[in-house]
Amino acid sequence: MPKPPLTALRAFEAVARLGSFGAAAKALFVSQSAVSHQVRHLEDWLGRPLFDRRGPRPRLLPHGRDLARDLTLALGGIEAACDRARAQSESQSLVIAAIPSVAVCWLIPRLPAFRAAYPDIPVRIVYSFFGHEIDVSTVHLAFVYAPTVPALTGMRTERFLSGASVPVCSPALIDRYGGTIPPGRGFLDVGLLHDTDTSGWSAWFSRSGSTSPATFEGPVFEDFNLLRAAALSGQGVALCPTAMIESDLAQGHLVRLSDVTVLEGFGYYLLSHDPEHDVTLSMAATFRNWAFAARDGTEFPGTILA
Repeated sequence: MPKPPLTALRAFEAVARLGSFGAAAKALFVSQSAVSHQVRHLEDWLGRPLFDRRGPRPRLLPHGRDLARDLTLALGGIEAACDRARAQSESQSLVIAAIPSVAVCWLIPRLPAFRAAYPDIPVRIVYSFFGHEIDVSTVHLAFVYAPTVPALTGMRTERFLSGASVPVCSPALIDRYGGTIPPGRGFLDVGLLHDTDTSGWSAWFSRSGSTSPATFEGPVFEDFNLLRAAALSGQGVALCPTAMIESDLAQGHLVRLSDVTVLEGFGYYLLSHDPEHDVTLSMAATFRNWAFAARDGTEFPGTILA
């Protein structure tokens, strides 16, 4: 006897669980006619109908309800087994979440050094986003940006880099304005670039003693990497965290225009917790120690892997 048609069983289970052919079609990302065809195929294989099709909506027959119940339990067990198998596979990789600015400006440029030092540690980098809660059950470490020390249950929080920001622009922009851009009024003349909102520049003008404009004009960028790209291309003056633009300043791609800093209360934090697997725990500790050594410009002497 041929084996049961698995695709048809999946379609039937979805119809029974969701209550209609249309809902099942949406859940399975197929057409309603395709679902109907699969259910008819299953009924042909069984040699009996599963629905009473009299009336405006088909109703499950008693043996159809029994089959649907058993299928839901079986498919749920298969899904759970697959999740466990995938989790066991991924548990051998070190999963690091990082906000885009840290990922692009700090972590990725240094990642080859970590991989060269620890080639046996598989790493997976994923994004986290400012203002969005992190699912700590899916990552081993996370780089985040926050105005105060983050408090997450079961997580160790360590301040990693300062969020202190300074006005910067490209050398080409300075050249276009005669070789100098005076702080304050000069910034307004060439144009301001904003990160998320205008509060950073409002704080800078207040702290510097410069006369604040009635309104802070200029484009607003929802991501620091976009702001940095705009500054590098000479579109205006931006407030950038010095920790994120160290290489830009060192290579002369950006020029610092003032010693007045703002946003010192903000910071980049490294979050970590104790994974369930001892191997992953040792990998996370190795990466944490390497990251702080890389930040401080010192050499981490070696791996702590068993």
